[in-house]
Amino acid sequence: MKINKSLIFILGALGGLLYGYDNGVISGALLFIDKDIPLNQYTEGLVVSAMVVGAIIGAGGSGPLSDRIGRRRLVLIIALVYIIGSLLMAFSPNIAVLILGRFVIGLAVGGSMATVPVYLSEMAPTEFRGSLGSLNQLMITIGILVAFLVNYAFTDIEGWRWMLGLAVVPSVILLIGIAFMPESPRWLLEHRSEKAARDVMKITFNSDKEIDHEIKEMREISKVSESTLSVLKSPWLRPTLIVGCVFALFQQIVGINAIIFYAPKIFGKAGLGEATSILGTVGIGTVNVLVTIIAVFIADKVGRKKLLVTGNIGMVASLVIMAILIWTMGIKSSAVIIIICLSLFIVFFGLTWGPILWVMLPEMFPMRARGAATGIATLVLNFGTLLVAQIFPILNSALSTEWVFLIFAVIGILAMLFVIKYLPETRGRSLEEIEYDLRKRTSAKTPDM
Repeated sequence: MKINKSLIFILGALGGLLYGYDNGVISGALLFIDKDIPLNQYTEGLVVSAMVVGAIIGAGGSGPLSDRIGRRRLVLIIALVYIIGSLLMAFSPNIAVLILGRFVIGLAVGGSMATVPVYLSEMAPTEFRGSLGSLNQLMITIGILVAFLVNYAFTDIEGWRWMLGLAVVPSVILLIGIAFMPESPRWLLEHRSEKAARDVMKITFNSDKEIDHEIKEMREISKVSESTLSVLKSPWLRPTLIVGCVFALFQQIVGINAIIFYAPKIFGKAGLGEATSILGTVGIGTVNVLVTIIAVFIADKVGRKKLLVTGNIGMVASLVIMAILIWTMGIKSSAVIIIICLSLFIVFFGLTWGPILWVMLPEMFPMRARGAATGIATLVLNFGTLLVAQIFPILNSALSTEWVFLIFAVIGILAMLFVIKYLPETRGRSLEEIEYDLRKRTSAKTPDM
């Protein structure tokens, strides 16, 4: 069966929707779990962070696995794991099973985070790679928004089991959709044949000339006799791998997950009721989706570094303004201002750091270790998520809200300095050109191109 190329990218990015849903849904569910399964500050942190612990393991293991068995087969496994985790959470009789379900979901989350960006990047033509790679982040934001809407829909009945269990629906769609998705052409060229790679590229590329050029570059790179492990261990890749890992860590600790995980708690601290708090997160989620749609259209028109620096300036300004106003007016008098400032933060994050990380990570790494290296960076990213999930509730209890936001503002400034000094520009170059430049720059073995 022939499949439309747009549908390939949408189905390929569906793992991002599940990641976003399971990330966002916990914020509303936490308001009601305690009324059924007693929670304290420690167990609440475990419920949130169990998914992240699973994601760390899932990301670390899925990268090498995707290089070995292919991106498509791994997505099939990920869909099954999503289904199992969702059902465990929905029917959990106690805190232990609930945490286990969150952990299982985390395995799938980590796997999809490491695999989906690689798949989209390897499927996309060079001139559209930024836009198509941004689909992953768009699906993440849609997943978060759907989670917030589901949370609001089940607020009246305090239906936290429905909130957590409805992740089964997109999981089943992904499981069915995988039957119609082709394998990555770059993986096919390495493990099957040139003909198999060409057949897939004919779906997504506009001309035979483009395909011939990409195949030629892929062939030149593949002539370098290296294994995935030898590339990962090589001194020439190490600096880029470190930069990729720090880049991924910064994306998570600039403050976005504190807002996604704990927005209802922040609004509650500002004096808003449960339903109003969840409705506030729906507004934030809607803004997130809308600006990410814009990001899909501008990702290939503006330099990646320029977008990231602009985002940092906007996020830091939003946090600092919010902190100053809360300090001068008091948090309960600043509920509207908090919603506006958090929305501005989301605007700048959704236009820049949200999508650009998922575009750039697979761009930065060489073909033979792209899945594994992206998996390692994603592992570090999930460690950052875990750090925020564990520390934010403690900070929010120990410090006044404005000081918490100022801490994230300082982190945002450090992230901006890192981008300016260490991050390479990748817009407008093929994956093979980027790899060739990396090898040349680091005196690694290079093919004749």
